[in-house]
Amino acid sequence: QVQLVESGGGLVQPGGSLRLSCAATGSIRSINDMGWYRQAPGKQRELVAVITSGRSTNYADSVKGRFTISRDNAKNTVYLQMNSLKPEDTAVYYCTADILRTYSVIRVDYWGQGTQVTVSS
Repeated sequence: QVQLVESGGGLVQPGGSLRLSCAATGSIRSINDMGWYRQAPGKQRELVAVITSGRSTNYADSVKGRFTISRDNAKNTVYLQMNSLKPEDTAVYYCTADILRTYSVIRVDYWGQGTQVTVSS
């Protein structure tokens, strides 16, 4: 069984910072892309950032220059460092990973349970 376990959300004032973590656990052979999405109330889920196994990155225009995605392949973990947070960054943040399980030939996209980020004074 493979799971993505997120942590690091919470309440922060505008201009503040948070760091999200997401660890993939279970019988994993390899992980390709890892990423973060978010969904605000009444809005569709949107891509925030993605990082490949080779550590190439891509960001939504709304977070460029403020958020940084990184990964630790030895720990099967992806991070999202969020700086200069704005009220419009308030959302549930979900991590995702493209995983090949041990003894499998099919890659599957797994999702975390979501972690709430609230930016408010």
